[in-house]
Amino acid sequence: MLVESWLARAARTRPEREAVNGVTYAQLRERAAAGAGALADRGARSGDLIGIALPPGTPFAVALHAVWALGAVAVPVDPRLGEAERAHVARACRLVVDAPLPAEAPRTALAWEHDLDAPAAIVHTSGSSALPKPVELTFGNWLWSALGSAVALGTDPRERWLCPLPLSHVGGLSVLVRSAIGATTARVLERWDTERALEELREATLASMVPTMLGRLLDAGWREPPCLRTVLLGGAPAAPALLERARVAGVPVTTTYGMTEACSQVATGGWPLFCTRVEIADDGEIVVRGPTVAGGGPLRTGDLGRFDADGRLHVVGRKADTIISGGENVAPAEVEAVLAEHPAVAEAAVHGRPDPEWGEAVVATVVLRAGAAAGEDELRAHVAARLAPYKVPKAVAFADALPRTESGKVLRRAL
Repeated sequence: MLVESWLARAARTRPEREAVNGVTYAQLRERAAAGAGALADRGARSGDLIGIALPPGTPFAVALHAVWALGAVAVPVDPRLGEAERAHVARACRLVVDAPLPAEAPRTALAWEHDLDAPAAIVHTSGSSALPKPVELTFGNWLWSALGSAVALGTDPRERWLCPLPLSHVGGLSVLVRSAIGATTARVLERWDTERALEELREATLASMVPTMLGRLLDAGWREPPCLRTVLLGGAPAAPALLERARVAGVPVTTTYGMTEACSQVATGGWPLFCTRVEIADDGEIVVRGPTVAGGGPLRTGDLGRFDADGRLHVVGRKADTIISGGENVAPAEVEAVLAEHPAVAEAAVHGRPDPEWGEAVVATVVLRAGAAAGEDELRAHVAARLAPYKVPKAVAFADALPRTESGKVLRRAL
């Protein structure tokens, strides 16, 4: 099914509206047209895979729409990757855009259409346990994801969505795509900067963040944002203590569960998107179906979950992360949430360690809040007062920070 390209439609209906970081939709369309001409001059053709190795910002948005105007497939490449990692992600690309496309270039014929069944982008998973794997997402996947998000969060014709996330991951890229579909505004940060984020949040109506970012803003005194409808919080589990801090500060937060293979959001605020069907398999694994799922068919997520009495989805943890200690299954996320409730704990990660007696021993790594103090025995007692004995960490280590992927997931293999 062919539809008018999202950028062409936005430029036609809202030409003077800001598209991204001060550039209007009319200007973005012109720059994308010139960029498509430059790509064609370099040999790019419809159907080619074109890597985009640019930092988040306007040049990335120009390149993205230039690739689509040409009928090619975008492959976001995080420019911070090492040489081998970058080669892995871009190995099938005809060419890689690693500098802003020129504003003047020989023009080429452009269709300004999207085939909803055609691939739009190949986005790589965050690689928390292995090399990033490519996921092919169609224009239809992106459209259904945007529609599902709009129903879940509401819409505002003057939306101003702050994105401090990498555009090489689905959570950040989806902000650009949703904004183009709705002809609304995206404000994109090239890198995390707490002061810059606070400045942007004076006018933002929505913001996408991972829990670490929200914690840094609250630590900086962020309170009662005047225009913000909600923070869309995902990428990693959000500790109840962090959500309570946000509530006390008057910061509205909506947690979201999603993944690359489902084109971002699966459930928002606990509720599956209207266009997705979520089931719990016999072994507790979350299974997703619907038009946002790459390749169609059921998506076995590898995550464990449950529905509460109201029908809200709760993610318990990863199947692969489950610790079997003395024959009992322990979900690290459950123990992490309890540790994070301790007033001295900023964040915690729990994993299994080979043990001759227990098979696997539950152990934790904890980051303390600035100026706070707590010992191993105190934290173990804190968990013991709330959870079964076999879930209490056998050991607690302390660190200045937890190793994480760019999308915020804890790298347990590095602990």
